[in-house]
Amino acid sequence: MCGIVGCIGSSQAKDVVLEGLKKMEYRGYDSSGIAIINDKLRVYKKAGRLENLLEEIKDKPMDTSIAIGHTRWATHGEPSDFNAHPHTNEAKTIAVVHNGIVENFVSLREMLIKEAGVHFVTDTDTEVIAHLIGYLYEGDIQQAVWRAVEMMDGAYAIAAIANDNPDILVAYRKDAPLVAGFNDTGSFVASDIPALLKQTKDFYLIENDEMVVCKKDGITIYNSEHKKVDREIFHVDWDTEAAEKGGHPHFMIKEILEQPKAISETLSRRLTDDNKINLDGISLSLEDIEGFTKIYIVACGTAYHAGLVGKYIIEKFAKVPVEVDVASEFRYRDPYIDDKTLFIAISQSGETLDTLAALREAKSKGARVLSIVNVVGSSVARESHDVFYTWAGPEIAVASTKAYTTQLVCLYLIALYMGRLKGTMNEAYYIEIIDELKKIPDKIDELLESRDSIHDLANEIKDRNSFFFVGRGLDAAVAYEASLKLKEISYINSFAIAAGELKHGTIALMEEGTVVVALATQDFLFDKMLSNIEEIKARNASVLTVAKNDSNAKNYGDMHIMVPVAKDEVMPLISVVPMQLLSYYVAAERGENIDQPRNLAKSVTVE
Repeated sequence: MCGIVGCIGSSQAKDVVLEGLKKMEYRGYDSSGIAIINDKLRVYKKAGRLENLLEEIKDKPMDTSIAIGHTRWATHGEPSDFNAHPHTNEAKTIAVVHNGIVENFVSLREMLIKEAGVHFVTDTDTEVIAHLIGYLYEGDIQQAVWRAVEMMDGAYAIAAIANDNPDILVAYRKDAPLVAGFNDTGSFVASDIPALLKQTKDFYLIENDEMVVCKKDGITIYNSEHKKVDREIFHVDWDTEAAEKGGHPHFMIKEILEQPKAISETLSRRLTDDNKINLDGISLSLEDIEGFTKIYIVACGTAYHAGLVGKYIIEKFAKVPVEVDVASEFRYRDPYIDDKTLFIAISQSGETLDTLAALREAKSKGARVLSIVNVVGSSVARESHDVFYTWAGPEIAVASTKAYTTQLVCLYLIALYMGRLKGTMNEAYYIEIIDELKKIPDKIDELLESRDSIHDLANEIKDRNSFFFVGRGLDAAVAYEASLKLKEISYINSFAIAAGELKHGTIALMEEGTVVVALATQDFLFDKMLSNIEEIKARNASVLTVAKNDSNAKNYGDMHIMVPVAKDEVMPLISVVPMQLLSYYVAAERGENIDQPRNLAKSVTVE
């Protein structure tokens, strides 16, 4: 949620911050703002897209060597000019940008009103931070921030500047992402690496409860005890082009088309020439695996849907019971966990707060924690015992695509590794699945080459307002992800359910005008799916079947998407791609803002 960026030292500080905000709009985009110091502290902010802010400041005095900026996903207060960041103290001498939530903002607000006579003008928790720092300020912005964060509860990252300290930029992290970088012109902070890639490829990954003090000639990091920290530089080996659209109209379609390459990369880093699996230094021994009595897969959103597939394949290959749980609910039900539990956390960003909180709960109870993440050095990665990186490359579109399919590949490799080591998979079956995985990139390429036919289908159904996605077995897991993709970018009311459950109530909603997407790629369940399709058609709903090329599915349903043939076990990697394309084209034909859907953000760093 939200994106913060700051720069000090560079004569182009304003441009650095605005460029960073543009790169972080995927984190939130209902308002934006910038604060600078030249002859005094100046703050400019506007509701709406970043373009509104650019228009606002085009004739303003913006020469500066220090600036902080913000792009917002609303938590407290509706999107408006007033609620946009940065926020200031009443004297307008201190400015703050903030990502996250201050949980005790009500009590802090009441204290500031009572003891300092502060007049609040916004509905945000962030304004409390600005006034609190101002209340505690005694000429040293660094010390004021230290004192403020000691009084604040929650999960947040902040950056602050003060008119009387124009040579220092202070940032602080508590359970929300923050990185710092530098070059020969100045120092920078941001919520995410892509914001600063045009400035540097050398970063410090900031840990929890650490303060970053940026000056034009360097960066100093302090721990919670106010002691300096020596931190290794993290060098980024991908460039800005990887985070650009590359001529495509949207990041989402670019990232859909990148899936064959991303899957190949994920596989090639883990498979040896003799088909053995290299877990990137993860030391899961036979003794470890046989000692696990239960596996939890915990995640949110798309990553949770990957976990649903993971449950099926781990149980099938490794014969270990697996429970998949929504991270936001996991720790509040006091789950039974001990040192015989393997906890698998899945998160694209590695900063998903609900997943991070669940991870900490599991870890505190003795579980072995293995994370599947895309962002190297992220919080989830750093707090796990073992990390399995997806190597999908930067994913910018809010609606996840290549992160999902590479998460699936990681889960397949983990399941295969465990099954082969335990002996619950024989050699022939193991090699068969490995060979199937190796063919996946080519089969997705084949699908992508025929995407115009899916575009045509999207044109036919774009004006329908009720969709259902159904399937059995692994198809049911894909149905949940397919439904999410459609609803999050097209805003169409969409619902997913296991096909066999339709008759237990939901079939009451089947009627003329409803579109039911029926996934039927599991050979051993195909006949049962055909029965479900007939039940749906009998209620006059329109059926779009998704099935293998060698099936007779074209004899059923009203519309069809035929996909390349593969073993049932690996079909989720194939069948999800046309679902991504269908959602993309429906949203495009409806004229929606695909990369920045309303009310959403890429990295969810609040509970």
